[in-house]
This record gives sequence, C-alpha cells and structure tokens, in this order.
Amino acid sequence: MNPIGHIVQVIGAVVDVQFEPQRIPAIYNALEVSLKGDDGSTKHLVLEVQQHLYEGLVRAVAMSSSDGLKRGMEVTDT
Repeated sequence: MNPIGHIVQVIGAVVDVQFEPQRIPAIYNALEVSLKGDDGSTKHLVLEVQQHLYEGLVRAVAMSSSDGLKRGMEVTDT
C-alpha cells in the first residue's frame, strides 16, 4: 500500500505534507490529491516532492493550480 500523508500548509504552489517518518517519499516522487469540484466531479492534482524538511515532513510543488487545497487533506505517494 502506498504511504498516505496529510497537508500541513499551503503557500501558493508550495505544499507541505506530513508522512510517517519511516515512510517518507523520495525526492521527485509524485504525490496525488483528490479534489471535489463544485459540480460533484473529482479532480486529481499532482504534487512533486522537492525537499525533505524533518521527521516525515516534505515540501512539494503543485503541478497545476492549488486552488481548493486545505490543511488536513489526504495525499497519496505514487
């Protein structure tokens, strides 16, 4: 099963995601977030890991608009 993390902070296209320290994704790995649209559709946003910060926290960059991202949302390492 792929590691699951949660969004801790969103600053524009930069997203910090907390994972369990022993299951941290590698740099350049793709992370995926599912977003629900206003019309009920689901959109998948891809993030790319750029930096390991500390104790399971990674900094990633959104590959498209980060509109709709919130703290606590679930993120999956691909």
